[in-house]
Amino acid sequence: MPRERILVVDDEEDILELVRFNLVKEGYQVTGALSGEEALRKARSEPFDLIVLDLMLPGIDGLEVTKKLKAHEKVRHIPIVMLTAKGEEADIVTGLELGADDYITKPFSPRVMIARVRAALRRRAANPEDDSAVVRIHELEIHPGRRSVSAAGTPIDLTYTEFQVLYILARRPGWVFTRNQIVDAVRGDDYPVTDRSVDVQIVGLRKKLGSLGAYIETVRGVGYRFRENP
Repeated sequence: MPRERILVVDDEEDILELVRFNLVKEGYQVTGALSGEEALRKARSEPFDLIVLDLMLPGIDGLEVTKKLKAHEKVRHIPIVMLTAKGEEADIVTGLELGADDYITKPFSPRVMIARVRAALRRRAANPEDDSAVVRIHELEIHPGRRSVSAAGTPIDLTYTEFQVLYILARRPGWVFTRNQIVDAVRGDDYPVTDRSVDVQIVGLRKKLGSLGAYIETVRGVGYRFRENP
């Protein structure tokens, strides 16, 4: 029963082996790398479905590895889950804006790590890049072509910006978006969103969505995500 191939990158061998052990136990095929340089060589020469990447690496650090991978046409599609230490909020934000998909804070629970990996692989398999697809999640139906939103069949009146913010979050449930990523994704002649006013848009969205507004979660110090599970 071959499973997805995962590249784990960490210069601390005990952490690398801990991550490897738990992933292999779940049936994943795991390759390790102890440096950013080794990670780049392996990612470009072997097929991987996901990369678990420590940010604090000697030489080429995890942020630079992320930047180089996302700039390479052959591997830019591979999801990256960052391993970070507490207090590295600025690095987390930078990593997400460079294209990483999620992060895990050390020390971490192996169960949480496995859940994050599964979620990232599931999102990749769902092919979320289809901009025309109707998003149906929980009791919400979001139609990008009609620019309409309904909750349990009841229409919800949103402004252009509120719709864009909701669509950005809901089409990739579980993904963490920084405020700058949300700003960059909102387009149109009416462009009232700044990184600071994203918070105001979220407050308005939650109010209009009523009880469903609770699915929009604040990730402290980083940004927002739409909760994947009820």
